[in-house]
This record gives sequence, C-alpha cells and structure tokens, in this order.
Amino acid sequence: MAGTAGTPGTPRVLRAMNDRAALDLLLEHGPLSRTRIGTLTGLSKPTASQLLARLEAAGLVLAGGTTEGRPGPGARLYEVNPAAAYAAGLDVTPTRILAAVADITGRTVGRHELPTPRGRTVAPVVQQVTDALDGAVRAAGLARDDVHRLVIGTPGAFDPNSGRLRYASHLPGWHSPGLLGELAAALPMPVEYENDVNLAAVAEQRLGAARGHEDFVLLWSQEGMGAALVLGGRLHRGWTGGAGEVGFLPVPGAPLARQVARTGSGGYQELAGAQTVPGLARELGVTPVPCGPYAEAAAALLARAAGSGDGPHRRLLRTYATRLATGLASLVSVLDPELVVLGGAALTAGGEALRALVQAELEELAASRPRLVTAGVTEHPVLRGALESALATTRDEVFDTSR
Repeated sequence: MAGTAGTPGTPRVLRAMNDRAALDLLLEHGPLSRTRIGTLTGLSKPTASQLLARLEAAGLVLAGGTTEGRPGPGARLYEVNPAAAYAAGLDVTPTRILAAVADITGRTVGRHELPTPRGRTVAPVVQQVTDALDGAVRAAGLARDDVHRLVIGTPGAFDPNSGRLRYASHLPGWHSPGLLGELAAALPMPVEYENDVNLAAVAEQRLGAARGHEDFVLLWSQEGMGAALVLGGRLHRGWTGGAGEVGFLPVPGAPLARQVARTGSGGYQELAGAQTVPGLARELGVTPVPCGPYAEAAAALLARAAGSGDGPHRRLLRTYATRLATGLASLVSVLDPELVVLGGAALTAGGEALRALVQAELEELAASRPRLVTAGVTEHPVLRGALESALATTRDEVFDTSR
C-alpha cells in the first residue's frame, strides 16, 4: 500500500497508513502470519516485519501461536492485542439500563443490567449511568479509567442546539438542561449520545443485514416506533436530532393526531405500533391474546401468526403488514432507499412471513421498490450498536501511529 503512485504524505504518515491497514486486516481475519499480512497489504517481507515489530512495541499486536499443517516450522502468527483499549456502551430504556464493555477487537468482556424502577425510588440519572457502567467494568475485571470511550443510546435524541433530550417524554429524569454537563463531569472518558434506533442501524450496517449498503432505512417497532435513516453511508439525524421519529407521522387509516409533542404519539404509532397488535388480534378473532407488556405480547402474537397457515392468525399478519406498509410508503417515496431493514422485537418476530407480506404491500403503495430484509442483529442491537460506535472512534485514536 505504501508503494501507491502519487500517494501524498511524509514517510511517517505512510507508515501509519500501512499500520492501520494491517490492524484492520487483523481485526477482520484474526491471527495472520507476516507473509500473509505482506500479501494482503502489498508490502515486502522486510517492510511487513518492520511494521509488525513497530506495532508489537507499541502494544497494539501480540505474537501468538504458529501456523500448522504445512511442512517445516510453522510461521509466527500475529493478532490485535485485545487489551490495547476498551470501549463501553449503554442501552437506556424507561425500565433498565444495559451496559457492556468490549475490548478493542469487539469482544464483549463485561455486561451489567441495572433495573430502574419508576416512582420516587428512581435514582438521579448520573448515578444510574455510573452504577450501570461500573457494574459492567467490574464484570470485565477493569477499572473505570480503563474505558477509552462511552456511547449512550436512549429513546429520542439530544437536540444539538439546546443539549436537551427531545422526543422521549417517557424517559424520566433525562430532560434536565444540565444533564450532559453533569455526566461529563462525573465520567473520566469522552461520552457520546445517540438515538437508540440509530444505534441499531449502526449494528446492522457493521454486522447485520445492511452490511455493504450505503442507503437504507431501519424501521423499528418495540416499545415505540421509529426509523433510522442512513444516507450515503452516514446517519441522517436532522436539525434537532428528530429525523426518523416516524411514530408521529400522519398516515391514512389513523385519526389525524394534533399536539403530538404533548401526547408523545402520532398517526403511524397508533396505526402500526406494537401496542395495537393485541387489540387487532382480538378484533380478528385470535385467541388467546397474551397479557403482559405489549411489546412482548405483540412479538408472541406475530411469531405465532407467522407459523400459521390460514385463519385468524394469518389475517392478523396480513392486516398488520398493510398497516406497516402504509407508513413505509411515505418514507420510501421521499428517501428512495436501496434497502429497508425491519427491526425490533415486534417486527423480527414475524420473520420471513411478515417481511414478504410487507414487501408485497409496499410494491403496491410506493413507486420505488426497495428490497426488504429482516434485521440480522437480534441480540441487544442497541447495545451492540453503541459498542460498535464507541469502538470505531476508539480504534481511530488508538490505532493512529503517526503521532
């Protein structure tokens, strides 16, 4: 890579570029020999040897085992040093904070869940965050100062103009105008904040169904409805951070909602949110209808409907698919994305059966016809996205050998 004609920069910058290329290859492929690294980067054996010696001295790579299965002595294998840095992520909901710490390779090394009961027993937000983070840090056998960066995912979004959380009236304690400053003062590492659905989209783009796609929409349905918009490979957040708050979207089939900022809901949420599924099931004669939290009830109903051949369960799936496609038609007509990912427990529970029905309906309702897929990251996608976001910045900083 250093031999590319016309590449600008000093020898130090070129070395740093080669270092980063090698580190990225080690992250992607796992342990590699010096010869293999040289082949993949285009570097000569002496240059690859110098590069690996430099990275080993900097504590960024480790020399481990040797290759096997070939005649002669095995070649030494190199891998990224997992302890070179750590990053953390938090997934915040009204009832709990889920925290995790990952090493620089992306492996989760510690996790902690902190319930946050409602009412007067709710601790201040700063204490909740630090308690959750410290629990994950202890589980990893680390200290708080070992964490290089933290990304916090919440419903709604922090308005970049005011610093206040918007679009999440159901998240108690998080709306103080001084909250971001208080968290910055309490934590020793840089902290970033991101909408939870946006982080689920990061996880899909890095690890899931949207890998290799630059323009896609993630439609999310769990406790609420939302969407993440990735345009040109980058998240589109909007002027106030509210891009993708599609629960407020006026749609046919639902009464026109006014004062949505006060009610916290709008037409699309009332038409196709997870909370509508149990009632719709009763209307269509589905029995029994599960009790409990509506997101869990919706997921159970849609999973059962996806496995049914016909009858009330199939009508439930078809009716719900039409409702989902109604709002999606507005999104794809404006954005014309390459791909739509269906995510969140209520949508992934419907599986391929729901996806196919929504795809067919959308092709009837919208001129553009993006491909629909079901989310590939289904285990704590918001938390995984927070870790991936924190790790991306951490690697940019820690892997920079030009300084």
